[in-house]
Amino acid sequence: AEATEAIGADPWERSSERTTHRNGSRPKVLSTKAGDLALSIPKLRKGSFFPGLLEPRRRIDQALYAVVMEAYVNGVSTRSVDDLVAAMGVDTGISKSEVSRICAGLDERVEAFRGRTLGHTEFPYMYLDATYIHVRDDALGQVVSRAVVIATGITAEGGREILGVDIGDSEDETFWTRFLRSLKDRGLSGVNRPGFDGGSGYWFPTPAGSACW
Repeated sequence: AEATEAIGADPWERSSERTTHRNGSRPKVLSTKAGDLALSIPKLRKGSFFPGLLEPRRRIDQALYAVVMEAYVNGVSTRSVDDLVAAMGVDTGISKSEVSRICAGLDERVEAFRGRTLGHTEFPYMYLDATYIHVRDDALGQVVSRAVVIATGITAEGGREILGVDIGDSEDETFWTRFLRSLKDRGLSGVNRPGFDGGSGYWFPTPAGSACW
């Protein structure tokens, strides 16, 4: 139907709206959670055509993308991701470069979320929490413990929103201060009562006496 709309006529139809003719098709393999699908993409004598359902230069559908991203987030190695994809019926497998490209897209989405502006509403209440996780440090070539801090904002209506996430060597005062100032720089305002988990040992003053707000 899309090809017919792009051409302006059905196959073998005589029409004054026709702009070109079909010229066979080209094969394309789309890898999905249900396995590989063999597709035929119509070719045109003049111009080009690509179905809106698919994306150029992408052979993996969004559902399988999500599987690869989740495996990456959970620390699954590239080789194990390939084995996982093959077990799902994708005979063509997935290359290390393709996994890296998929995960680079995930990194971009995470950075966009972390850097978004916060001036769309006020958050009278903000809760700060921290935990420690083990991550692989490529520079050191080993797994190390890192502090992850999270700021959750609560609106006057009771709605909750993750305001920011950051990771550092430890949750010392310098790290916390830099994190809070980054929230302000992104437009956070109206905080009347910040709350803390008490684990860090640091207490930041309320907005009336704070340099951060």
